Amino acid sequence: MHGTLGTPEARRQPPRRSPLPLTLRLALRELRGGLSGFVVFLFCIALGVAAIAGVASVSRSLTDGLGREGRRILGGDLSYSLINRQATEAERAALAAEGPVSVVASLRAMAVAGDGAAALVELKAVDGTYPAAGPLVTDPAAPLPDLLARRDATFGAVADPALLARLGLKAGDRVSLAGTPVEIRATLVSEPDRIANGIGFGPRLLVSQEALDATGLVRPGSLNRWSYRLQKPGATDAELAESAARIAKAVPEAGWEMRARSDADPRFAKSIERFTQFLTLVGLTALIVGGVGVANAVHAFVERKRGSIATYKSVGAPGSAVVNLYLTQVMLIAGIGTGIGLAVGAAIPFAIDALFAAQLPLPLEPRLAAGELALAAAYGLLTALAFAVTPLGRAHDIPVSGLFRDRVEPAGRGVRWRYRIVLVLALAALAGLAVATAFDRRVALIFIAAAGLAFGALRLVGLGLMALAKRLPHPKRAAPRMALANLHRPGALTPSVVLSLGLGVTLLVALSLIDANVRRALTGTLPASAPNLFFLDIPASEAEGFHAFLGGQAPTGRIERVPMMRGRIVALNGTPAERIRPPEDAAWVLDGDRGITYAADMPEGSTLVEGRWWGADERESLVSFDAELAAKLELKIGDAVTVNVLGRPITARIANLRKVEWRSLGINFVMVFSPATFRGAPHSDLATLTLPGGTDPAAEAAILRATAKTYPSVTGVRVREALEAVSDLVGRLVTAIRGASAVAVLASLLVLAGAVAAGHRARLYDAVVLKVLGADRRRLLSAYALEYLALGLVTAAFGLLAGGLAGWVIVTRVMRLPFTLDLSGALLAAGLAVLLAVAAGLAGTWRILGQKPAPYLRQF
Repeated sequence: MHGTLGTPEARRQPPRRSPLPLTLRLALRELRGGLSGFVVFLFCIALGVAAIAGVASVSRSLTDGLGREGRRILGGDLSYSLINRQATEAERAALAAEGPVSVVASLRAMAVAGDGAAALVELKAVDGTYPAAGPLVTDPAAPLPDLLARRDATFGAVADPALLARLGLKAGDRVSLAGTPVEIRATLVSEPDRIANGIGFGPRLLVSQEALDATGLVRPGSLNRWSYRLQKPGATDAELAESAARIAKAVPEAGWEMRARSDADPRFAKSIERFTQFLTLVGLTALIVGGVGVANAVHAFVERKRGSIATYKSVGAPGSAVVNLYLTQVMLIAGIGTGIGLAVGAAIPFAIDALFAAQLPLPLEPRLAAGELALAAAYGLLTALAFAVTPLGRAHDIPVSGLFRDRVEPAGRGVRWRYRIVLVLALAALAGLAVATAFDRRVALIFIAAAGLAFGALRLVGLGLMALAKRLPHPKRAAPRMALANLHRPGALTPSVVLSLGLGVTLLVALSLIDANVRRALTGTLPASAPNLFFLDIPASEAEGFHAFLGGQAPTGRIERVPMMRGRIVALNGTPAERIRPPEDAAWVLDGDRGITYAADMPEGSTLVEGRWWGADERESLVSFDAELAAKLELKIGDAVTVNVLGRPITARIANLRKVEWRSLGINFVMVFSPATFRGAPHSDLATLTLPGGTDPAAEAAILRATAKTYPSVTGVRVREALEAVSDLVGRLVTAIRGASAVAVLASLLVLAGAVAAGHRARLYDAVVLKVLGADRRRLLSAYALEYLALGLVTAAFGLLAGGLAGWVIVTRVMRLPFTLDLSGALLAAGLAVLLAVAAGLAGTWRILGQKPAPYLRQF
């Protein structure tokens, strides 16, 4: 032979050593046989990771989109908003000194068609520079100044298609605003700054500021918002901050709300963060539920590897080496599942952008969010480690002979402390990640506590059911006796089925109750407790006449009328509002403007909690504050509250604290001032009309038509329509929550299927032995059906109790709504759980029942 391969020197050369550690080499070698038995494992990990990664990626894409499109959303680089008044000459000069300024006014008004039909509209009046940032799309397409221009003494308008549908109009028709006709010349397809306007209770109507002036809707005390948008497209964020500082120094008492393009809509960004946290916790729930499937799969894996484990230990491998080997193999498989989940989650924002970009009201900038994907991967791997370490650790101290006997006589020795410590550390890391990355850490802590209680309770339910089944007297009939024995025998599926199915039923019941109570709060109590109509912008000079007019329209109705202004809290006890860090659920009070009023008597729906109400001759500036919000803001009797109203800072002392019943939807305010505080200040009135007998659409429509004709400048709002707008938004959120929760429910189903699959070998053994002893298929089928029926009933009962408790806590403590135990959806979920348990159990055993005993007897 030529060469060196066959020489003695070559044969004496030591074999090439792999750079990989021995444990990893053995794990990879065993994985060559495929992933049989780990399908549920992979799906559970991939599903949970995909949910978390997808939610986080979409959230980051939205946040980045808001940041990138901040100038378009805001309509400029800096925006200064004023309520109830326009900027003074000094304020306009301070803004103009920094660059070009565009002006937008927004208010609510009534649009009246030629036949007298009226509809509430979100009126937006723009100047000739609009839109200064981003495109405005109309149908037909035309320059906006041409569409809004005055022709033949009539101004033009661009309308939301919903307004045309509501009033039965088309392009070219006219509507009147406070008696002033405007011609609808195009429909609105999209506007660049729509997000900044918040929730609208009516369709958009776009007009020029000249048209708004002609209507006379803007007058002292009327409710309107003026936005002054400073255009500095080439400026850096630092230069914008310098401009903002100069403006603040030039007009320190302006009292306007300022926003920059880098933070165009902070309230919306906070909403995204809150909703993202909730959906992430739901995804984490799915991952933790899937952890049960991981534990089942690993337990079955250890059973399959009994011979290999015995071989390793018989040749001297220590128990720790065996555990490390198979833990490495399991974590490699977990890595595959995590990788699949990351790929799916990372693709979700790109898929949404490709499929729904035209329908999205928000700017989406899909990208690979490395930090969010790394967090999802950490969740997946830690979950796999936490749920795999104890089933693997069980084999550490079992002798070789015990491994062979373990099928019929399981070892009673527990898991070593080292593996329990790893479990505790992995769970602590999961909890730490959830808390550290949470927008609201209190919510994250509540979730962790609830998850721990749910797991502990379900574990106790499973063990309790096994103990009860063991102590019950044995039935005389074979099928019930066999079913009872299956519930508590060694290797019983009871703990796994109860845990997996119980979590899914609990989640479904809780969601059902939350959905039902939220919708009932929005609509169910409306006829009995809420007004039918709200009327805004009633001129103070016409308030008495309008009151008499309403009385004539609805002689049996109840009318409430109060003065109405808008103001913004600028300081508490002398501390500027921007320096105060209130709790999340109270931050809205300091964020933007609030409705305020003054009254000699305490409003209906209020209960005095502390302090005293002022007398009719009170001359001091006093304020009554909502007691719950005062506690969260750490306010007490005697503290000072400074509000900016019509550009003037006004300080009042807290005289009393009230408990307010907001659910009545009557007229009430966080702050009610003494009459002396705003004596002589221009304002409009707010009125409500409550008709006897609840909602009456025909009567409401007739009153609105008469109001639009007699008092065209007064805006009427149907409470039902306003609640329907909110209900539509809530419905979309609930749909998103249901979609995310479906992931957790799907994980529960996977775990249930995995639990049945994990018990396949034991069930096969039982079936073979019983068939040899004379049991037929009918008897075995009856026994298994009774077993799974018992498991389903116990799980459904737990889900009803735990889900009902969770729903009650969320509705009453978090949402602060009245709770009604509506069991229709909850019982449906529980019934489906029972059917699912029976169906899954029988599906898993059906093939077993048809097997011939002889081939399997040779294997045992």
